[in-house]
Amino acid sequence: MAETKRIKVIVPIPMDEAGVAARAEQLPGSFVAPGFAPEFAAVPWGAALGDSYHDMLLMDWTVFQAGIDAEEDGYAGVLIDTVSDSGLRALRSRLSIPVVGPGEASFCTAMMLGKKFTVLTMWPEWFPLYEKTLTEYGLWNRVASLRSIDTRPDVTELLAGKEEVIFDKLKREATRAIEEDGADVIVLGSTTMHQSAAFLAGELPIPVLNPGQVAYKHLEMLIGLGLTHSKKAFPAPEVGKDEDIRRGWQ
Repeated sequence: MAETKRIKVIVPIPMDEAGVAARAEQLPGSFVAPGFAPEFAAVPWGAALGDSYHDMLLMDWTVFQAGIDAEEDGYAGVLIDTVSDSGLRALRSRLSIPVVGPGEASFCTAMMLGKKFTVLTMWPEWFPLYEKTLTEYGLWNRVASLRSIDTRPDVTELLAGKEEVIFDKLKREATRAIEEDGADVIVLGSTTMHQSAAFLAGELPIPVLNPGQVAYKHLEMLIGLGLTHSKKAFPAPEVGKDEDIRRGWQ
C-alpha cells in the first residue's frame, strides 16, 4: 500500500481546536484525493486579524517558524492557510518540499480562466496583504480591482450564522466588480470566506475561486508530479539558524 502523503496546513492566527476545525472544513474528505492527508495546525502565537503591517510581520514570522520542521517531520508539502501567503518565500528557501500559498495559486489560476480578476474580501484593512503579494508577483496588469464589503471578519467562527447578511453583501460587491471594473473572475480574498464560495459560484456569471481549495489542489498536483520550487529561485541559506528560529527572541 502506498504511503499516505501528509500535508502540513499552517493557520496563521493562534486559535483553539474549534477554530482550527472550522478552517479545516474548507477541505472536506470528499475533496481530498486518495493517498493525501491535510493536517491543519494553528501557530501557537502571533497576529490577531492580519489588519495591519504589525500583524503582517507577525504572520510572516510565525508561519515561517511553524513550517521549518515540516520536511524533517515527514510532510510531503506545506500549505499556508491565508491569501496573504505569509512566510511563503522564506519557507521555500528553507524547505525542499513544495510550499503553496492560496494567493499566488488563486491569482495564477484566475489568469488562466479570464483576463482581469477582482479580489473580493471582507474589509479594506486586508488590502495591504494583496498589495504586497500582487506587487511581489508582478500581477497588477491582470487585476481589475480590490473590493471589500467593509465588514469586520471573524477568523475563528468564520461566516457561520451570518450567511443571509454576508452572502448578499458579497454578491452585490462582486456584481459591481463585474459591471464597473471589468472583472471576469472573482478571487475570494481569504480562506476564511470559503463558506460563501458555493453560493457566489451559483449566483454570479463568472468563475469564483475558493483560494484554500485552489491552493490545496495545486499542492496535490505538484506532489503527484514530483515537482517542487526551484532552488535557484529560492536558494537555501548558507548558514542556517533553525535553533534560533525555534527558540524565538529571548
